[in-house]
Amino acid sequence: MIGGPLQATLVEAFTAAPLGGNGAGVVLLGEPAAAAWMQALAARFQQSETAFLWRGADGEWRLRWFTPSCEVPLCGHATLAAVLALGHWGQLAVGQELALHTRSGPLAVRLECLGPATAQIVLPSSGLEPQPIPPYLAQLLGDAPLAYWSSPLGYRVALMPDAFNLAGLPEPSAELRGKDRQGFVVMQALGPKEAFGLAQLADPNQPRPTQGPQVLGQPANYQLRFFAPGLGIAEDPVTGSAHALVAPYWQEQLGQSSVVGWQPSPSPGGMVCTAAAAGRIALTGRGHLLWDGSLEAGSCAPDLANWGVCGP
Repeated sequence: MIGGPLQATLVEAFTAAPLGGNGAGVVLLGEPAAAAWMQALAARFQQSETAFLWRGADGEWRLRWFTPSCEVPLCGHATLAAVLALGHWGQLAVGQELALHTRSGPLAVRLECLGPATAQIVLPSSGLEPQPIPPYLAQLLGDAPLAYWSSPLGYRVALMPDAFNLAGLPEPSAELRGKDRQGFVVMQALGPKEAFGLAQLADPNQPRPTQGPQVLGQPANYQLRFFAPGLGIAEDPVTGSAHALVAPYWQEQLGQSSVVGWQPSPSPGGMVCTAAAAGRIALTGRGHLLWDGSLEAGSCAPDLANWGVCGP
């Protein structure tokens, strides 16, 4: 039975500053837990994802992710959070690489630094498949997309003109239709023009930055926002799986093996996206440990075999 205090933390992923990026709960288990218990705990945490880690009998690390309403097969920011949490707990050394075994296969990760906390994770990139642009999107977004794709990951992607005000786009989740509700990426190129987060746009008296967003000292090449009401997430602040999906497109467009992605959500952040092995993208980003403590959440029977992913 799982019981007693468990180590738990909340990491703000893909940000160098507190109260930014994408928050993820991370819970360290001594053995596999029942999906219903993990789902209930994720609902209580109310983060876009909560990560559950444990070491299997073979010594390998296992990782599962839950939104407040369902389990998901892949989550980038909660993986970065899990790596930084393992480093904070002394379970992973700086420079050490390992594989986290997940429903999307083994994910290679490496702890880069603890001060500031930085890690690299390697995610699958499933490819974009061109589709007809749904007619309703032009009215919903206030401008017509230039292109529209589906993906094996289930996300739909819309490319917007450079002049489109992505940061100022009102959150459209309630009006999304069909498969767009399972994960909708709205993206655009970032050039030398300024790019602002929603908090900056809300206050006209706030000083404007003299340059666009940067990640690890590098200027952003593109930006996106991500909406997934079908997964119980109206807007995900910074979405590693979405950047891993679209980074190859921007690498091809720019003729670069490494690009920088930014997410101008109400809690903005970004990452460096580098081509890895075929079909994979390495994401490097920072994180901030918001709190760390012990968790008393009752007990539950361990679940050694149930690896089914629940629906939205």
